[in-house]
Amino acid sequence: MVDRLYGAEGEQYSHPMVSFFSVAFKFTAIGFYILCSLVIHNFVIQFVITVFLVALDFWTVKNVSGRLLVGLRWWNDINDEGESVWHFESLDQQSLMALSKKDSWLFWWSLYLSPVIWLGLGLIAIIKFNFDYLLVVVVALVLNIANIVGFTRCQKDAKKQIEDFARQTVGARVASSLQSAFSV
Repeated sequence: MVDRLYGAEGEQYSHPMVSFFSVAFKFTAIGFYILCSLVIHNFVIQFVITVFLVALDFWTVKNVSGRLLVGLRWWNDINDEGESVWHFESLDQQSLMALSKKDSWLFWWSLYLSPVIWLGLGLIAIIKFNFDYLLVVVVALVLNIANIVGFTRCQKDAKKQIEDFARQTVGARVASSLQSAFSV
């Protein structure tokens, strides 16, 4: 296990426990779903435990892994008018640049790979006419896709904030240079 925490260049994960659990909850849920489908054949046990593991994954990725591994956090509120309002937080540009590329790579790959696997399991459930098992897959997909949408929008918002800051900084310097050039 320790050997897997080092990259080819010897770089370590900045947050090895967070990285481990970020991946472990995803693939434990998938593994348990497959194991139950093959061996146990008890839908209630499979549903309850798999949904619990997927919910742990959702919460961990949304509230811990995203913040520590990629410096992003999102949430959604319903305002007084009943409209959905998205909120995004990100680290400042300097802190974002200091984040481990290995942590970021692991976060984004596991975030996008997990729903692909769930889609495959959903197709298998449809082919086998196991529509009750498809319900588990739908719950897993909804939670995984919610995290994808949230973090993708959060990342775009963070990039926009960095671009806006850069424009303001460059604009202020150009204006300052022009002002000093004409005031002499």
